[in-house]
Amino acid sequence: MNKKQVIGIIAGIIIFSLIAALAANQSKVKGAAQGERIGVIYVEGIITGARDELLGGAVTGSSLLEQLKEAREDDSIKAVLIRINSPGGSAAASQEIGDEIEKIRRSGKIVVASMGDMAASGGYWIAAKADKIMANPATMTGSIGVIMETMNLQELFNKIGVSPQTVKSGPFKDIGSPNRPLTPEERELLQTMVDDIYNQFVDVVAKGRGMDRKKVLALADGRIFTGRQAKELGLVDKLGNYYDAVALTGELAKIKGEPSIYELGPKNPFARFLGGVQSLLGLNNNSGVGLSPREIQLFREILITQPTIQNR
Repeated sequence: MNKKQVIGIIAGIIIFSLIAALAANQSKVKGAAQGERIGVIYVEGIITGARDELLGGAVTGSSLLEQLKEAREDDSIKAVLIRINSPGGSAAASQEIGDEIEKIRRSGKIVVASMGDMAASGGYWIAAKADKIMANPATMTGSIGVIMETMNLQELFNKIGVSPQTVKSGPFKDIGSPNRPLTPEERELLQTMVDDIYNQFVDVVAKGRGMDRKKVLALADGRIFTGRQAKELGLVDKLGNYYDAVALTGELAKIKGEPSIYELGPKNPFARFLGGVQSLLGLNNNSGVGLSPREIQLFREILITQPTIQNR
């Protein structure tokens, strides 16, 4: 395939994708008349607090918050189905998303979480805020816990002859710097932060699932469960696929007949197009061809000196 053919194919994909995205923006309603519809929100990829909609394969916190707010304020949406396929991510972003789900429930609308391939850690934090959780028997879920990692590249820097110099205003200002190992005091400080977020996570699960906190603690050691195991442990309510979750949502919301589906999502057609192209080319971190979430996180840790708290 020559260069002109490649350019022609890419141009064709761009034109087709933009037309499809614009058409999708005009009408995202499937099924019955408005007023008895279910708003569907997708949580797919690593959960981040970023605003950029062009991050293929990532859940941008601000974009999702806007969708949840729209679902809460739109009177034609009677219930919300959250489809989750995420290994987790930012603890703060997961918390914000969960809090917005709670607002929807307080408004009187039913919220159901439907788990796809994976709804682990931060993904489970979000699911725990729903009225009901449905998973596939083979879904990977759980991973209730918190992790913070830093990179110590001191030996590497020594080998390549790099000697970083740091000027700081206080002893903890460069905590987590890859230039040196953590001090015992720094490790203790970071551990208290991790423990605090962990306890918040446990509280969310205990409250959301109506479980005794001691029972949650026994499960909250970071291990993952299949959907079937999670149901036996009380972490999931029912087993079923996406369409089963739609039916359950309609039933709980007392919608007569087949519910109408309204898919909320990015309002920027180009953002949706770019995400599709990234997936096609293997750049989406949900793709088996591109970088894994773990590899992406390692790059982030190398580039960012300050450690971040993750639910993953």
